[in-house]
Amino acid sequence: MVDFTAFFAALGQEELNNYYVKLQKEYDDYKSQKLSLDMSRGKPCPEQLDISMEMLDLVKSSDSLHAADGTDLRNYGGLDGISEAKELFAQILGVSAKEVLIGGNSSLNMMHDTIARAMLHGVPGGGTAWGKLPVVKFLCPSPGYDRHFAICELFQIEMITIRMTNEGPDMDAVEKLVSEDDAIKGIWCVPKYSNPDGITYSDEVVDRLASMKTKAGDFRIIWDDAYTIHHLTDQPDPLKNMMDACKAAGNPDRVLQFASTSKITFPGSGVAVMAASENNLAAIRKQLSVQTIGPDKINQLRHVRFFPDMNAVHHHMKKHAELIKPKFDLVISLLEAELGDKQIASWHKPNGGYFISLNTLDGCAKAIVAMAAGAGVTLTKAGATYPYGKDPQDRNIRIAPTYPSLTELKTAIQVLCLCVQIVSLEKVMGQQGE
Repeated sequence: MVDFTAFFAALGQEELNNYYVKLQKEYDDYKSQKLSLDMSRGKPCPEQLDISMEMLDLVKSSDSLHAADGTDLRNYGGLDGISEAKELFAQILGVSAKEVLIGGNSSLNMMHDTIARAMLHGVPGGGTAWGKLPVVKFLCPSPGYDRHFAICELFQIEMITIRMTNEGPDMDAVEKLVSEDDAIKGIWCVPKYSNPDGITYSDEVVDRLASMKTKAGDFRIIWDDAYTIHHLTDQPDPLKNMMDACKAAGNPDRVLQFASTSKITFPGSGVAVMAASENNLAAIRKQLSVQTIGPDKINQLRHVRFFPDMNAVHHHMKKHAELIKPKFDLVISLLEAELGDKQIASWHKPNGGYFISLNTLDGCAKAIVAMAAGAGVTLTKAGATYPYGKDPQDRNIRIAPTYPSLTELKTAIQVLCLCVQIVSLEKVMGQQGE
């Protein structure tokens, strides 16, 4: 980031004080409005949910509810999903249908259970169950997804923060760590339009993750491909196929890939999926057969009828983009207008996904989030994008623009920009007074 004092240094002390008073008055004006604007989570807006309503009409009581292979979808069975759903997700993820396992409505649930099984039983090709080891560690590219970190905390897995670059995780650090420490069992990855930076991993990063030498023979990449088709433009970021890269590197069991329709159709009634090697899936199916008799097959049928082919999927996702791209554009334009010349913040302009990552001056994020809350704007908790909720530089703020209306979003970002300026100016004035 450019020297942040440059903008304020051009002002004399009196001008600086007057500018601060002006900003504080604007903040007090917002407080008097008693706003209640929530941007703490990345939720689809009601209009996004509306575009999937027709799906509810595609399964009727008069239908013969049987899969293509004759399975009665009303009854028990179908532990790992119906064949039509496997074929659909295989195309979405770029894998073979034999490498697909369909779950319930939540990919987070599937990731949680995957870690739980590894803790209790280990993983195929591995030795001791992870939970019987003195310590288990995971690499956590950050800023990242807070719910990944919460899973690690739940299972008392030690988290190691890895710096995110514009091409993905810092691979020099990743390769060094995994080559030296057999307690490092995995890495969390949101490889496309990452949460929250909106970064897509480069081909080089994918290849290095797939081929790197790990001291742990049972190392796993948790490849959370949540935003694989969530594009904002007609020129989406390309992402190299991790499954293919792992096979080419001789590590076919290394990657466990996850996705869902939670932000495609209905978050509460979507379909989740895991893609993995046939060896991995054989072991997982055996364990699942004790846990469940299978997910909701009728809901899977709804989805495959709603999405008969990839053309239908792409058409639907364009509808999403039409609804939320104006919101992303609004946020970026306001950040540029309010903060662009002040050298006190930086941000990425994502090509897809659900978030915008804002980096403030070091030591300011918590104060900014608290100040915004004081004016009625709720943001994701500062620090949430880092392991243990501790941003070492206290500078990252995750912006979730999808749920509010454009009018609400404009007000919320104006308040946020105002808080960034006030807290930054207080920092500058405090340093000048030292």
